[in-house]
Amino acid sequence: MDDDLTDLNAKASLEPEDWTAFRRRAHETLDRALDKLEQAGTGRVWTPVPESVDAQIEKALSASPLGADAVNDVLRSILPYGVGNTHPRFLGWVHGSGTPFGLLPAMIEAAINANCGGRDHVGLRVERALSDWVAQQFGFPKTASGLVVTGTSMATVVAMKVARDAALGFASREAGVDGSKLVAYSSAEAHACNARALDILGLGTSALRKVPVNDAFQMDLSALKAAIAEDRAAGLVPFAIIGTAGTVNTGAIDELSGIADIAEAEGLWFHIDGAFAASGILSEDVAPKLRGIERADSIAFDFHKWLHVNYDAGFVLVRNEALHRQAFSTRPDYLKATERGLAAGNPWPVEYGPELSRGFRALKIWAHIAEFGPERLGAAISDNCQLVRTLADLVDATASFERLATVETSICCFRYVADGLSAGDLDALNEEIVIRLQETGVAAPSTTRVNGKLAIRVNITNHRTRESDLHLLLDAIKALAPEALEKLGKA
Repeated sequence: MDDDLTDLNAKASLEPEDWTAFRRRAHETLDRALDKLEQAGTGRVWTPVPESVDAQIEKALSASPLGADAVNDVLRSILPYGVGNTHPRFLGWVHGSGTPFGLLPAMIEAAINANCGGRDHVGLRVERALSDWVAQQFGFPKTASGLVVTGTSMATVVAMKVARDAALGFASREAGVDGSKLVAYSSAEAHACNARALDILGLGTSALRKVPVNDAFQMDLSALKAAIAEDRAAGLVPFAIIGTAGTVNTGAIDELSGIADIAEAEGLWFHIDGAFAASGILSEDVAPKLRGIERADSIAFDFHKWLHVNYDAGFVLVRNEALHRQAFSTRPDYLKATERGLAAGNPWPVEYGPELSRGFRALKIWAHIAEFGPERLGAAISDNCQLVRTLADLVDATASFERLATVETSICCFRYVADGLSAGDLDALNEEIVIRLQETGVAAPSTTRVNGKLAIRVNITNHRTRESDLHLLLDAIKALAPEALEKLGKA
């Protein structure tokens, strides 16, 4: 047996030549990563990638293989140049901030290196346990099915394929969708991934009806009913309504119970795009606003946003497991199911989504929940909501700021105002301020448009952000405004 092991190691050309040296190298790499995270609240938020680092990245491939020291140098050089979302003043878009703990399951995941598309192994057990937990949180039946995916964009494709195929009696899996006349509905404030999903599924983006919103930026339910009636009268086939839990512009949550009533009355699939705010089901602050989510046919959301699992970690939950599996399951001879052995463990995850080759993403999610627990994760969400309300109060109390939308969850939209500027000049001014905030490394909000006005959009899905960061942000905006006005020739 010892001779066999010696022979195996001799043939393993991609193994370390010196395991002791490799252990030391791995520990040093881990320490560098931990140093970065321990210092996440210091320095710049975002730093542009310098040409020297670009050159190193390109040279590393053309000169490969490099020695261990050279590879270490390149890895060390890229650490400061991420998007910046580990910093407490990363306040743009909707990015989660991750945790230092995320490094630990990532190492175990890499060591196991499991393909979680199928077969009988621990990866599938972890994902099934996670799916059961998610179903319980959202009030879905135990028979519901779930799948870990890259993010809400892919989760939406999976969910809408189930909805599409069910609407067409699953004939579309073989015959396609030509002439189906299917149409779906979402809020005009919904994320672009919904239209993209219909494009990917062969229905085209025009199959998504963008329903107007009310003053709270929620889908107008009267307009929704009218759109459905109009499409039916035109000979089209409504098949799904997409409610949004956390719109991209303002963080608004649609009236989910009202949409559920309409979907039930019309016999339509009720899907919820809950990319970030669905996670609020764990928060006493947000959960009451999600009433009706338990009535959905499917939910798409991300663990890597408001729950801070390291990227990427999305999830799709489907109420009817049989429909979910029927939309995807194909088991050719080489993937034949067995009752025993490695080909057991049925049904396989590949029967619920498009990927056979899948990493063990479920491990980091499962471990994250086990480490922090739902109560602590929910409290972090509530803390973010309180910070956003504080920011809104600070904006309202400052004459040079104008708030542009109500605060519903984690987003506050406002702008800097100056006398004597046209609407276009105000837009240009606020665009320039945001770019300067990013370029100086002080903070990283993003922009959007609210009722036609360009807004500084601050989103807080960041467990590291504190009230002091908000004061620093607003002070920086006021300090940068004169420079921005001067650049625009409006000083």
